Amino acid sequence: MNKILVVDDELNMRLVLKALLNKEGYEVATASDGIDALKVLKGGNINVIVTDLKMPKLDGLGLLERVMSEYPSTPVVMITAHGTIATAVDALKKGAFDYITKPFEQDELKSIIRKAIKTQLLNEDELSFSPDEIDKQGIVGSSEAMLKIYDTIRKVAPTLTTVLVTGETGTGKELIANAIHRNSPRRSNPFIKINCAAIAENLMESELFGYEKGAFTGAVSTKPGRFELADKGTLFLDEIGELPRDMQVKLLGVIQDQEFERVGGVRTIKVDVRLIAATNRNLFQDVKEGKFREDLYYRLNVFHTHVPPLRERKEDILPLTDYFIQKFNRKLDRTVKNVDSGVKEIFVRYGWPGNIRELENLIERLVLMAGGDTIVLEDIPPELKFAAEAPPVSQQDISKKPFKDLMKNHMEDVEKQTIIQCLEECSGNVTKAAQRLGLSRKGLQLKMIKYNLRK
Repeated sequence: MNKILVVDDELNMRLVLKALLNKEGYEVATASDGIDALKVLKGGNINVIVTDLKMPKLDGLGLLERVMSEYPSTPVVMITAHGTIATAVDALKKGAFDYITKPFEQDELKSIIRKAIKTQLLNEDELSFSPDEIDKQGIVGSSEAMLKIYDTIRKVAPTLTTVLVTGETGTGKELIANAIHRNSPRRSNPFIKINCAAIAENLMESELFGYEKGAFTGAVSTKPGRFELADKGTLFLDEIGELPRDMQVKLLGVIQDQEFERVGGVRTIKVDVRLIAATNRNLFQDVKEGKFREDLYYRLNVFHTHVPPLRERKEDILPLTDYFIQKFNRKLDRTVKNVDSGVKEIFVRYGWPGNIRELENLIERLVLMAGGDTIVLEDIPPELKFAAEAPPVSQQDISKKPFKDLMKNHMEDVEKQTIIQCLEECSGNVTKAAQRLGLSRKGLQLKMIKYNLRK
């Protein structure tokens, strides 16, 4: 029988939680504060700790720090009032498994307890990897930033924790999500992905949750949604910042309860899904502006990892170049073996506004068009040479501006001039220019608006 430790300074809350968890078949121990809880923990055999945040003697955060130090495999679930959600999120960053707000739904607490027990069993089995042992298929790089990403994958993959991956377009967020799944106990189960920006708003609910036959015109048969397809596996929600507000509410409910009904259905469907979300937006800023729900943000941002842009990890550019050359040699049946030293210098100096995706698209084109077994300067598009050879920042500018502002302005100048030259060479054809720059048409249009280039 799994044993839960309930820690709360309110007697009524301890009694309520004990009765609820006893009814679910759990053995329950109680403590009135953190000091008493540590005494109970010394007795051993505690699977999950459910603790209030505000308590005398030793509060919830203090207890969490002791548990992380002395009982690291024991999940801690925080109970908090709505007004202290920020404190609960701070607890998540310090190692708490999850949090629940008062007043809470019984089903929500039951669901969190079940997930916490699964995680505790995984921790006891010591399912973990060293950075060299993890499956990094498709992820290339040995920079300090990438080593941190590998360590993140190693730590978070064996758990059931929800992960939020952020980073600019083209940095490889989907690869990180896939790696987390492949290194998890769910690796043999489905990895289902959906791009929230690519689905029409009126179709989003049926895509996520499915629909019953006859639910609407054209629903000639029952169709399962992405949550059903991902049962026992992982669901990757790409571009989560584009999710409509009404769907944010429904998604929050499913994350908490792991259950839903299909569109037009009445039967409740229960699933066991691990969620990974990704965005190139600043979700916290969107929350402040009312564009994204605060409660959903905190549910998704349980574990956050950021993928840096390629310009911030230049030591990975040449290894990525070699990787893509080998990839496209196989795909295009070519025999490119070398890259001219001048080309390498341009690659390292260039800012790569389209990140890894831009580099990949360029290498495919260069491998296809190469006249021999070496990529030479004559093969490089002129806009790339122009951007890489932009004049260095003057010493006067360095002394007057903060470094971050200086670099941002310099990169924007280079980016603007590159777009202007590329548009001129493509006779103003935005589609061709976008392909040449390794950007989407929409992405290039947004940059044209930014730099006032629409005319």
